[in-house]
Amino acid sequence: MQTKKLITPSAGSIFWLPVFCLLLSISFPRASLAGAECPDGIPDRYGVTVNIGNTYDPSADNGFAMLTGFGLFDYDKIWPHAAPEALRFKIEVSAGSTWTKDRDFMAAASMFALYYIDRWAKGNFRPYVEGGIGGIYTQWKVDGQGSHLNFNPQLGIGTEFSSGDGATYLVAVRLHHFSNAGLKEDNRGVNSIVFVIGRFF
Repeated sequence: MQTKKLITPSAGSIFWLPVFCLLLSISFPRASLAGAECPDGIPDRYGVTVNIGNTYDPSADNGFAMLTGFGLFDYDKIWPHAAPEALRFKIEVSAGSTWTKDRDFMAAASMFALYYIDRWAKGNFRPYVEGGIGGIYTQWKVDGQGSHLNFNPQLGIGTEFSSGDGATYLVAVRLHHFSNAGLKEDNRGVNSIVFVIGRFF
């Protein structure tokens, strides 16, 4: 699959990485207080994940990995209206690159609604479903893809689990799509499967 370049890998990393580090610091100003009880009784939670993905449409030629920082909040604390007790609002900021062929830079920012399926919870495991949308920049493009900057809807299922030392981890699998939603005439979408593994602080 032929790829097209907007900028060289080194230039892309130099330009975009500071931008997303700034977004990360703005998005999570209270990261050092992670796990502290909030007045409403549901704590804000923060963590980091590694997201490892591979495209399956239009081809399986592009594998990628992204380091992601996230914040998880009570949904009705962010959006002031009645919401189910098990519903949360999540913000993610990611940066990484492809590992197949060239090392092409990628960066993304997303927001999710996450719902805990407590009826399926057992022992230290608490499963959830999540869905959201954001924006993604990819230095690489597939044939027919009109833009390096695209919309990025995702849908996933995962679980949190605790270890003997008290730390909380998570694993998930996601359907990952990006395209420009018709903002350009060329709008070949790219679909991937993404595996997520991480921990809360």
